[in-house]
Amino acid sequence: MTHLIDTLTEAGTLAAAIAGVDLISLSDEQVCQALAAVENLGRYVDALRARSAGEVAARSRRELGQEGLAQRLGFAKGEHLVEHATRVSPAEARRRTRLGSATRARTSLTGERLPAEFPHVAAAMEEGSVGMDAGQAIITCLTQAARTASADDLDKAEQALTSIAVAEPAEIVAVHSRVWREYLDPDGAEPRHEAIRERRAFHLGGERDGVTPFYGAADPVFAALLRSAFAEASGPRVTPRFLSDDDRERGTYIETSSDGTEIEKLRDPRTREQRQYDVFTGLITAGLREVERPGAAGNGGSMRPTSTVMAVITLEALESGRGVGWLDDVDEPVPASTVQQLACDAGYRPIVLGREGEVLYLGHPQRLFSPAQRKALAVRDGGCVWPGCTAPPQWTEAHHVIEHERGGPTDIDNGALLCSPHHHLLHSSAFTMKMIRGRPHLLAPPWLDPEQKWKLLGRTRATMAPCRDVA
Repeated sequence: MTHLIDTLTEAGTLAAAIAGVDLISLSDEQVCQALAAVENLGRYVDALRARSAGEVAARSRRELGQEGLAQRLGFAKGEHLVEHATRVSPAEARRRTRLGSATRARTSLTGERLPAEFPHVAAAMEEGSVGMDAGQAIITCLTQAARTASADDLDKAEQALTSIAVAEPAEIVAVHSRVWREYLDPDGAEPRHEAIRERRAFHLGGERDGVTPFYGAADPVFAALLRSAFAEASGPRVTPRFLSDDDRERGTYIETSSDGTEIEKLRDPRTREQRQYDVFTGLITAGLREVERPGAAGNGGSMRPTSTVMAVITLEALESGRGVGWLDDVDEPVPASTVQQLACDAGYRPIVLGREGEVLYLGHPQRLFSPAQRKALAVRDGGCVWPGCTAPPQWTEAHHVIEHERGGPTDIDNGALLCSPHHHLLHSSAFTMKMIRGRPHLLAPPWLDPEQKWKLLGRTRATMAPCRDVA
């Protein structure tokens, strides 16, 4: 349609004119408004990108053979044509093609116009309210669930997830999508986990200039253990671990206190990647030494885990063997049977939750939360509870919802995990937190939330339940 091409050309000209706009002269409020407006515009463009890629794929489908669009232009597949025409990566071309194929209107063999395979996602993307990342997460998980789920349940799930995607970041949408997938297809957890484990790999390359590259793919269980080890060694208040003598010497400095006393302090001089490398090699070395030691694991002894991963699961799932558990800082759930296995494995700690997500209650009068209480808070909250924050439990502080100075007990039902920036923000802003039925809730100030509704905090995935009452 010539009119469409002309309109797109005019829009491109306008975008080119504003691309070089001076943002430095804008106020803070205007910069934030511009950020939101640009992202909103980008979502409209992304919707067109996906739909046009899907259209190319439809006109290049295999049954058309050499008459297909891609083959007539010298490409084997539609996604190859998309890659060539748009100059994006092969992975991005595949992503756009799959998303566009699922959200474009279809035509039957008789020429009848049919709705998109995922009409709610398609409509939300066309309205600019849902981006490609969130849309892809919904479509991927519901496509996996379609193996056993009914069309009606899939439609309700899509509608519910699209509503979430309008208000929440794509990472949160992906978590909810996995929860719906496991709810709609509980028996699929085992084969999905086995398929993921089949992709596990470790590659050690050849040495080049003294450096040997290695890379691989970890299943959720091993990924959770690695992330836990990295987080525990990289927290903002953690003494640097696995430091070489040279790194320790480079990171040592002298600080003079207010009374003139010189204090020796240590700052980690390594990059994040170097820290993770040193943690990884340190754990491998420690494991080898432990196994070689007389009486170690496998020789009548036992190994002491360097870090602990919590596997969270509901009592119902654990008893029935159906359903999934969730590992620290890993998005993909694991089957209930895997959690049962981890209960016997060093480095993993199974945590069982009730229907309401309740955890143990400790009534100690101490000022600081104990390690056991912090573990319970990590199970319930999943990390920093502030909306949109993804800081893992190891990077958080335990906050007294009713301040200790005002008589608030150091109990789990008066505690919540917050990262340091959000802990400070809560204390210095008009936001209010309180516990409702043993879970932390947040109330935004009236100018941000005119309806003044308490928002449930935390992201404990094991007790998430899809809401089936979708209008």
